[in-house]
Amino acid sequence: MNARRIALRMLACATLTIAFAAIANAQATRTWVSGVGDDVNPCSRTAPCKTFAGAISKTAAGGEINALDPGGFGTLTITKKITVDGGTGQGWASTLACGTSGFIINDSLSGAPNTIEVILRNISINGCGNTNSPGTNGIRVLSHKSTTIENVDIFGFSTRGIDIANTVTGNSVFIKNVDIEDIGGAGIFATTSAGSVNVQIEGSTVSRSGVGVDVSTGGRVTARDSRFFQNVGDGVRTGGGSTSITFLENCSLDGNTGDGLEMGASTIVRISGNLITLNLGIGLNNLGATAHTFSDNKIFGNATETAGAAPLGQGKS
Repeated sequence: MNARRIALRMLACATLTIAFAAIANAQATRTWVSGVGDDVNPCSRTAPCKTFAGAISKTAAGGEINALDPGGFGTLTITKKITVDGGTGQGWASTLACGTSGFIINDSLSGAPNTIEVILRNISINGCGNTNSPGTNGIRVLSHKSTTIENVDIFGFSTRGIDIANTVTGNSVFIKNVDIEDIGGAGIFATTSAGSVNVQIEGSTVSRSGVGVDVSTGGRVTARDSRFFQNVGDGVRTGGGSTSITFLENCSLDGNTGDGLEMGASTIVRISGNLITLNLGIGLNNLGATAHTFSDNKIFGNATETAGAAPLGQGKS
């Protein structure tokens, strides 16, 4: 009888041990980071982690990482569905990315590539531009289904602010209330090696960069209510042949050292209600695009107002 009781007690202890271990290893749907946190913590609100990288391993797919207070929480490679929100808690989260990219979104090595949905919100991404080791890209989007970038500041990177280089067709990137400045290359770059990638830009700015927006092969970009100004090159540039489609509505392309809008050969460009002014190159430069206008753009005060074939008028309705 005693031996049986001892065996039952041992079995109960083993069961409890396994249960506690399972609880300890479970991933939370919401985790937290703090400037005074520690990555050995469970990333709970009362025991937050120190970095985004420490928190993501303890966050379930489809979950959310929040910041409790202002702080620098490091760079992050994202391989699963996740939301990173730097403003849900007491302050604004930042990432210092010297010599590297701030965020990389890439599920290509997962069991189901090009399926994750990512949201980055309320984050300042600093590329250490005034140092000897500037970062490369603020956000690099490689393999995903959709990415939303909202209320984000990106500055001081050597290559691109947001680098969208998809490998499959039909994926999308939504950029809203994003400010990008002091980028060596394009503030926003969009291309894909297969089919098309859809990019929507709303209420955003790109300034003091190599190019404001660079639309390359497969890029299908719609920009509304945004400003691309004081860039070293063009405000907006399209290229990549007929697979590149750009629509600009109610945007300002002003004060750029290059052209306001440069439309590459064989691209498709549609413009409506834009202000194109004070550019040191050509305001509207058509290098062979199929361009359409609703005849409501304001193009004046540029070194040269227009060049190349005039856009086809679509009228107003």
